[in-house]
Amino acid sequence: MKLLITALCAAFTTLSASAADLSLMLNWTPTADHAPLYFAKAQGWYKKEGIDLNIETGKGSAATAQRVGAGGTPLGIVDLPTAMQARGKGADLTALMVIYANSPQGFYWLKSSGITGPKDFGGRKIGNPPGDAARLMWPAFAKKAGLEPTAVKFVNLSPQAKVAALKAKSVDIISDFYNEHDQKVKEFGNDLGFAPWSSVGLNVYGNSIVVNHAFLEKNKDTVAKFTAVTQRAYAACVQAFDPCLQALMAGASGLNADNQRDQWERIKTLMRDETTTKVALGAFDGARVKSDYDLVSSLIGIDKAFDPSLMFTNEFLDKKTRMTAQ
Repeated sequence: MKLLITALCAAFTTLSASAADLSLMLNWTPTADHAPLYFAKAQGWYKKEGIDLNIETGKGSAATAQRVGAGGTPLGIVDLPTAMQARGKGADLTALMVIYANSPQGFYWLKSSGITGPKDFGGRKIGNPPGDAARLMWPAFAKKAGLEPTAVKFVNLSPQAKVAALKAKSVDIISDFYNEHDQKVKEFGNDLGFAPWSSVGLNVYGNSIVVNHAFLEKNKDTVAKFTAVTQRAYAACVQAFDPCLQALMAGASGLNADNQRDQWERIKTLMRDETTTKVALGAFDGARVKSDYDLVSSLIGIDKAFDPSLMFTNEFLDKKTRMTAQ
Protein backbone atom coordinates (compact mmCIF):
# COMPACT_ATOMS: atom_id res chain seq x y z
CA MET A 1 0.00 0.00 0.00
CA LYS A 2 2.81 2.39 0.89
CA LEU A 3 4.49 1.71 -2.43
CA LEU A 4 1.19 2.26 -4.24
CA ILE A 5 0.64 5.61 -2.52
CA THR A 6 4.21 6.65 -3.31
CA ALA A 7 3.70 5.70 -6.97
CA LEU A 8 0.42 7.59 -7.15
CA CYS A 9 2.01 10.68 -5.61
CA ALA A 10 4.85 10.48 -8.10
CA ALA A 11 2.38 10.15 -10.95
CA PHE A 12 0.39 13.12 -9.66
CA THR A 13 3.54 15.19 -9.43
CA THR A 14 4.46 14.28 -13.00
CA LEU A 15 0.99 15.17 -14.25
CA SER A 16 1.06 18.45 -12.36
CA ALA A 17 4.43 19.30 -13.86
CA SER A 18 3.20 18.44 -17.34
CA ALA A 19 0.38 20.94 -16.96
CA ALA A 20 2.31 23.71 -15.19
CA ASP A 21 0.80 27.09 -16.01
CA LEU A 22 3.16 29.75 -17.36
CA SER A 23 1.89 33.18 -18.41
CA LEU A 24 3.41 35.52 -20.94
CA MET A 25 2.09 39.07 -21.36
CA LEU A 26 2.41 40.55 -24.85
CA ASN A 27 3.43 44.15 -25.50
CA TRP A 28 0.13 44.79 -27.30
CA THR A 29 -2.58 42.80 -29.00
CA PRO A 30 -1.46 39.76 -31.00
CA THR A 31 0.03 40.37 -34.46
CA ALA A 32 2.44 38.59 -36.80
CA ASP A 33 5.47 39.07 -34.56
CA HIS A 34 3.71 36.93 -31.94
CA ALA A 35 2.70 34.20 -34.42
CA PRO A 36 5.57 31.85 -33.42
CA LEU A 37 4.21 31.74 -29.86
CA TYR A 38 0.78 30.70 -31.10
CA PHE A 39 2.33 28.22 -33.51
CA ALA A 40 4.43 26.50 -30.85
CA LYS A 41 1.43 26.37 -28.54
CA ALA A 42 -0.83 24.92 -31.25
CA GLN A 43 1.81 22.32 -32.12
CA GLY A 44 1.99 21.23 -28.48
CA TRP A 45 5.69 22.10 -28.23
CA TYR A 46 5.32 23.91 -24.90
CA LYS A 47 3.04 21.23 -23.51
CA LYS A 48 5.59 18.56 -24.43
CA GLU A 49 8.11 20.40 -22.23
CA GLY A 50 5.69 20.54 -19.30
CA ILE A 51 4.51 24.09 -19.98
CA ASP A 52 0.88 25.16 -20.32
CA LEU A 53 1.51 28.60 -21.86
CA ASN A 54 -1.08 31.33 -21.33
CA ILE A 55 -0.68 34.29 -23.71
CA GLU A 56 -2.09 37.55 -22.33
CA THR A 57 -2.84 40.72 -24.30
CA GLY A 58 -0.69 43.69 -23.26
CA LYS A 59 -1.26 47.43 -22.96
CA GLY A 60 2.15 48.72 -23.97
CA SER A 61 5.74 47.87 -23.17
CA ALA A 62 5.75 50.04 -20.04
CA ALA A 63 2.76 48.21 -18.55
CA THR A 64 4.20 44.79 -19.38
CA ALA A 65 7.62 45.70 -17.95
CA GLN A 66 5.99 46.83 -14.73
CA ARG A 67 3.90 43.67 -14.47
CA VAL A 68 6.81 41.31 -15.12
CA GLY A 69 9.17 43.34 -12.96
CA ALA A 70 6.80 43.18 -10.01
CA GLY A 71 6.27 39.44 -10.41
CA GLY A 72 2.65 39.77 -11.54
CA THR A 73 3.44 37.52 -14.49
CA PRO A 74 6.69 35.62 -15.08
CA LEU A 75 7.22 36.46 -18.76
CA GLY A 76 6.51 39.31 -21.13
CA ILE A 77 7.45 41.06 -24.35
CA VAL A 78 8.92 44.51 -23.83
CA ASP A 79 10.86 47.04 -25.88
CA LEU A 80 14.41 46.76 -24.45
CA PRO A 81 15.01 50.49 -23.69
CA THR A 82 11.67 50.52 -21.88
CA ALA A 83 12.79 47.45 -19.92
CA MET A 84 15.96 49.35 -19.00
CA GLN A 85 13.98 52.30 -17.72
CA ALA A 86 11.77 49.94 -15.73
CA ARG A 87 14.77 48.18 -14.22
CA GLY A 88 16.14 51.56 -13.19
CA LYS A 89 12.90 52.07 -11.27
CA GLY A 90 13.29 48.74 -9.47
CA ALA A 91 11.65 46.28 -11.88
CA ASP A 92 13.23 42.86 -11.40
CA LEU A 93 13.54 41.63 -14.98
CA THR A 94 16.03 40.12 -17.40
CA ALA A 95 15.84 39.77 -21.20
CA LEU A 96 16.04 36.20 -22.53
CA MET A 97 15.75 36.70 -26.29
CA VAL A 98 15.50 39.62 -28.68
CA ILE A 99 12.77 39.57 -31.33
CA TYR A 100 13.55 42.90 -33.00
CA ALA A 101 17.32 43.16 -33.37
CA ASN A 102 16.65 46.44 -35.19
CA SER A 103 14.34 49.15 -33.94
CA PRO A 104 10.87 48.78 -35.46
CA GLN A 105 9.91 52.29 -34.43
CA GLY A 106 8.95 54.95 -36.96
CA PHE A 107 6.83 58.07 -37.37
CA TYR A 108 4.22 58.55 -40.11
CA TRP A 109 2.54 61.69 -41.43
CA LEU A 110 0.83 63.06 -44.53
CA LYS A 111 3.05 65.02 -46.90
CA SER A 112 0.05 67.23 -47.69
CA SER A 113 0.23 68.51 -44.09
CA GLY A 114 3.45 70.35 -44.96
CA ILE A 115 5.68 68.05 -42.91
CA THR A 116 8.81 67.03 -44.80
CA GLY A 117 10.60 65.26 -41.95
CA PRO A 118 11.22 65.18 -38.19
CA LYS A 119 12.57 68.73 -38.21
CA ASP A 120 9.00 69.87 -38.93
CA PHE A 121 7.41 68.03 -35.98
CA GLY A 122 7.52 71.04 -33.68
CA GLY A 123 4.05 72.30 -32.73
CA ARG A 124 2.36 69.18 -34.13
CA LYS A 125 0.23 66.48 -32.49
CA ILE A 126 1.50 62.90 -32.28
CA GLY A 127 -1.05 60.15 -31.72
CA ASN A 128 -0.15 56.96 -29.85
CA PRO A 129 -1.09 55.06 -26.68
CA PRO A 130 0.15 56.42 -23.33
CA GLY A 131 2.11 53.22 -22.60
CA ASP A 132 3.74 53.14 -26.03
CA ALA A 133 7.53 52.72 -26.15
CA ALA A 134 7.77 55.49 -28.77
CA ARG A 135 6.29 57.97 -26.30
CA LEU A 136 8.69 56.91 -23.55
CA MET A 137 11.64 57.17 -25.94
CA TRP A 138 10.48 60.43 -27.54
CA PRO A 139 12.99 62.61 -25.61
CA ALA A 140 15.84 60.64 -27.19
CA PHE A 141 14.35 60.94 -30.69
CA ALA A 142 13.65 64.64 -30.20
CA LYS A 143 17.20 65.41 -29.11
CA LYS A 144 18.66 63.42 -32.00
CA ALA A 145 16.35 65.30 -34.40
CA GLY A 146 17.28 68.70 -32.95
CA LEU A 147 13.93 69.31 -31.22
CA GLU A 148 12.98 70.10 -27.66
CA PRO A 149 11.16 67.14 -26.08
CA THR A 150 8.28 69.50 -25.26
CA ALA A 151 7.94 70.64 -28.89
CA VAL A 152 5.03 68.28 -29.63
CA LYS A 153 1.73 67.39 -28.02
CA PHE A 154 0.83 63.75 -27.51
CA VAL A 155 -2.73 62.55 -28.09
CA ASN A 156 -3.90 59.25 -26.59
CA LEU A 157 -4.94 56.73 -29.25
CA SER A 158 -5.44 52.98 -29.24
CA PRO A 159 -3.23 51.08 -31.72
CA GLN A 160 -6.28 50.32 -33.85
CA ALA A 161 -7.25 54.02 -34.08
CA LYS A 162 -3.95 55.41 -35.38
CA VAL A 163 -4.57 55.19 -39.13
CA ALA A 164 -8.13 56.54 -38.84
CA ALA A 165 -6.92 59.46 -36.72
CA LEU A 166 -4.23 60.35 -39.24
CA LYS A 167 -6.73 60.08 -42.08
CA ALA A 168 -9.20 62.32 -40.22
CA LYS A 169 -6.35 64.75 -39.44
CA SER A 170 -7.18 64.75 -35.74
CA VAL A 171 -3.45 64.17 -35.28
CA ASP A 172 -0.55 65.21 -37.51
CA ILE A 173 1.77 62.27 -36.86
CA ILE A 174 1.46 58.73 -35.58
CA SER A 175 4.10 56.35 -34.29
CA ASP A 176 4.04 52.73 -35.34
CA PHE A 177 6.13 49.65 -35.96
CA TYR A 178 7.69 49.10 -39.38
CA ASN A 179 5.88 45.78 -39.72
CA GLU A 180 2.65 47.77 -40.17
CA HIS A 181 4.20 49.78 -43.02
CA ASP A 182 2.34 48.14 -45.91
CA GLN A 183 -1.06 48.92 -44.43
CA LYS A 184 -0.25 52.65 -44.45
CA VAL A 185 1.18 52.57 -47.96
CA LYS A 186 -2.08 51.03 -49.18
CA GLU A 187 -4.13 53.61 -47.28
CA PHE A 188 -2.25 56.81 -48.12
CA GLY A 189 -0.15 56.07 -51.21
CA ASN A 190 2.25 58.79 -52.29
CA ASP A 191 0.96 61.17 -49.60
CA LEU A 192 2.57 59.06 -46.88
CA GLY A 193 5.61 60.45 -45.10
CA PHE A 194 7.79 58.13 -43.04
CA ALA A 195 10.88 58.40 -40.86
CA PRO A 196 12.34 55.33 -39.17
CA TRP A 197 14.19 56.02 -35.95
CA SER A 198 17.39 55.02 -37.70
CA SER A 199 17.01 58.17 -39.85
CA VAL A 200 18.09 60.26 -36.83
CA GLY A 201 20.71 57.77 -35.68
CA LEU A 202 18.60 55.67 -33.30
CA ASN A 203 18.68 51.91 -33.81
CA VAL A 204 18.10 50.50 -30.36
CA TYR A 205 17.03 46.94 -29.64
CA GLY A 206 13.28 46.54 -29.91
CA ASN A 207 10.83 43.98 -28.55
CA SER A 208 12.45 41.32 -26.41
CA ILE A 209 11.19 38.46 -24.27
CA VAL A 210 11.81 39.27 -20.61
CA VAL A 211 11.47 37.22 -17.45
CA ASN A 212 11.03 38.14 -13.81
CA HIS A 213 14.53 37.56 -12.43
CA ALA A 214 13.37 36.05 -9.14
CA PHE A 215 11.22 33.59 -11.12
CA LEU A 216 14.21 32.78 -13.33
CA GLU A 217 16.41 31.99 -10.34
CA LYS A 218 13.84 29.57 -8.92
CA ASN A 219 12.73 28.03 -12.22
CA LYS A 220 15.78 27.86 -14.49
CA ASP A 221 14.78 24.54 -16.01
CA THR A 222 11.32 25.82 -16.98
CA VAL A 223 12.74 29.07 -18.36
CA ALA A 224 15.35 27.13 -20.34
CA LYS A 225 12.66 24.91 -21.88
CA PHE A 226 10.41 27.88 -22.68
CA THR A 227 13.27 29.77 -24.34
CA ALA A 228 14.39 26.76 -26.38
CA VAL A 229 10.87 26.14 -27.70
CA THR A 230 10.32 29.82 -28.46
CA GLN A 231 13.61 30.20 -30.34
CA ARG A 232 12.80 27.07 -32.33
CA ALA A 233 9.33 28.42 -33.12
CA TYR A 234 10.66 31.72 -34.48
CA ALA A 235 13.17 29.82 -36.63
CA ALA A 236 10.37 27.60 -37.96
CA CYS A 237 8.21 30.58 -38.85
CA VAL A 238 11.11 32.20 -40.73
CA GLN A 239 11.34 29.04 -42.84
CA ALA A 240 7.58 28.67 -43.46
CA PHE A 241 5.11 31.26 -42.22
CA ASP A 242 1.76 29.85 -43.38
CA PRO A 243 1.39 27.30 -40.54
CA CYS A 244 2.31 30.05 -38.07
CA LEU A 245 -0.20 32.43 -39.65
CA GLN A 246 -2.92 29.79 -39.36
CA ALA A 247 -2.14 29.35 -35.66
CA LEU A 248 -2.20 33.11 -35.10
CA MET A 249 -5.52 33.53 -36.89
CA ALA A 250 -7.03 30.68 -34.87
CA GLY A 251 -5.73 32.04 -31.57
CA ALA A 252 -6.47 35.75 -32.01
CA SER A 253 -9.47 37.63 -33.36
CA GLY A 254 -9.89 40.66 -35.62
CA LEU A 255 -6.84 40.08 -37.82
CA ASN A 256 -6.52 40.25 -41.59
CA ALA A 257 -4.44 37.36 -42.94
CA ASP A 258 -2.97 39.30 -45.86
CA ASN A 259 -1.93 42.15 -43.58
CA GLN A 260 -0.27 39.73 -41.15
CA ARG A 261 1.60 38.02 -43.99
CA ASP A 262 2.88 41.40 -45.18
CA GLN A 263 3.90 42.22 -41.62
CA TRP A 264 5.95 39.06 -41.27
CA GLU A 265 8.02 39.92 -44.33
CA ARG A 266 8.96 43.24 -42.66
CA ILE A 267 9.52 41.53 -39.31
CA LYS A 268 12.16 39.22 -40.77
CA THR A 269 14.28 42.24 -41.71
CA LEU A 270 13.92 43.54 -38.15
CA MET A 271 15.03 40.19 -36.70
CA ARG A 272 18.21 40.10 -38.75
CA ASP A 273 21.54 41.58 -37.64
CA GLU A 274 25.17 40.53 -37.28
CA THR A 275 24.56 38.77 -33.96
CA THR A 276 21.31 36.94 -34.75
CA THR A 277 22.76 35.60 -38.02
CA LYS A 278 26.21 34.62 -36.70
CA VAL A 279 25.74 33.84 -32.99
CA ALA A 280 22.15 32.70 -32.46
CA LEU A 281 18.64 33.70 -33.43
CA GLY A 282 17.46 35.95 -30.60
CA ALA A 283 20.95 36.64 -29.22
CA PHE A 284 21.96 40.00 -27.78
CA ASP A 285 25.29 41.71 -28.43
CA GLY A 286 26.67 43.01 -25.13
CA ALA A 287 28.26 46.08 -26.72
CA ARG A 288 24.96 47.08 -28.33
CA VAL A 289 23.09 46.59 -25.07
CA LYS A 290 25.60 48.86 -23.32
CA SER A 291 25.26 51.44 -26.12
CA ASP A 292 21.47 51.38 -25.73
CA TYR A 293 21.85 51.73 -21.96
CA ASP A 294 24.19 54.72 -22.35
CA LEU A 295 21.75 56.35 -24.78
CA VAL A 296 18.76 55.86 -22.49
CA SER A 297 20.76 57.02 -19.49
CA SER A 298 22.06 60.19 -21.16
CA LEU A 299 19.04 61.27 -23.21
CA ILE A 300 16.14 60.09 -21.05
CA GLY A 301 17.52 59.08 -17.68
CA ILE A 302 17.68 55.92 -15.58
CA ASP A 303 16.59 56.46 -11.99
CA LYS A 304 19.05 54.02 -10.43
CA ALA A 305 22.11 53.04 -12.46
CA PHE A 306 22.88 49.35 -12.98
CA ASP A 307 25.33 47.20 -14.91
CA PRO A 308 23.81 46.79 -18.42
CA SER A 309 25.41 43.34 -18.75
CA LEU A 310 22.85 42.20 -16.16
CA MET A 311 20.01 43.32 -18.43
CA PHE A 312 20.15 40.20 -20.60
CA THR A 313 21.32 36.62 -20.90
CA ASN A 314 22.03 34.47 -23.96
CA GLU A 315 22.43 31.41 -21.73
CA PHE A 316 19.32 29.58 -22.89
CA LEU A 317 19.69 30.08 -26.65
CA ASP A 318 20.83 27.31 -28.97
CA LYS A 319 23.88 28.58 -30.89
CA LYS A 320 23.08 26.21 -33.75
CA THR A 321 19.78 28.00 -34.38
CA ARG A 322 20.50 31.19 -36.31
CA MET A 323 18.55 33.80 -38.21
CA THR A 324 18.73 33.43 -41.99
CA ALA A 325 21.09 35.84 -43.74
CA GLN A 326 18.35 36.91 -46.14
